[in-house]
Amino acid sequence: MVKQLTLYSAKVCPWAHRTELALKESGLPYKRYEIDLTAKPEWYAPKVNPASKVPAIAYGGPDVDPAEPSPDSVKLAESYVLLEFIADLSASTKPLLPSDPVARAKARFFVETVISKWGSVWYGIQNRGDDPSGILPAIEVLQNLLPAEGYAVGDWSIADAAVTPFIARAFVSLKNDAGAYAEGSGKKLYETLQSDPKYARLRQYYADVSGRDSFKETFFEDYLAERYIQRAATLRAEKKAKV
Repeated sequence: MVKQLTLYSAKVCPWAHRTELALKESGLPYKRYEIDLTAKPEWYAPKVNPASKVPAIAYGGPDVDPAEPSPDSVKLAESYVLLEFIADLSASTKPLLPSDPVARAKARFFVETVISKWGSVWYGIQNRGDDPSGILPAIEVLQNLLPAEGYAVGDWSIADAAVTPFIARAFVSLKNDAGAYAEGSGKKLYETLQSDPKYARLRQYYADVSGRDSFKETFFEDYLAERYIQRAATLRAEKKAKV
């Protein structure tokens, strides 16, 4: 029997979102505790994750209030480690990785390749104000790795969980023109991604992954849009002040 499991998460965080997607898909029972990343509880780092980041999981031990984590539970962190952990826990009831070793390797390669191309580039776009079109090479890598239809590698897997939150947040940012980049450039790129035949595979893939109940139950678009718009206004004001 799977032991009690508590996920420490944050709606805004893509790394935490990927973990919760896997938990939802696994069907494993869990508690969720929202961590305010701007005002983390004093107990969080010493009792859950010394790095003070989300996501983290408390596994085992007594069934307690998540705000009072038990020292008897095992504390685990780092999102991809947690994805593999969840896949291991649910392997006998709901496989979240292919059983074939080659397919499993392809799933891991998919995650490593896409995220390595995406991460720092998107950070520069969102926070430094780099040209949003800089994400297009990463999108092309993603499309080239995807099969003609369906998910990353066969059935839905933690490979899909790992990349979906980043696509989703990029779409929210671009659609709302909510980044440090030049005003109007985000919406322009979003319209291109939604209409250009070159990105048809991206659109279909996103429709497939975002259409799943696991995504609908864990993605808070209005919340993210509000946060992104507020932050974009601050970043743009700071850039103007430096000129």
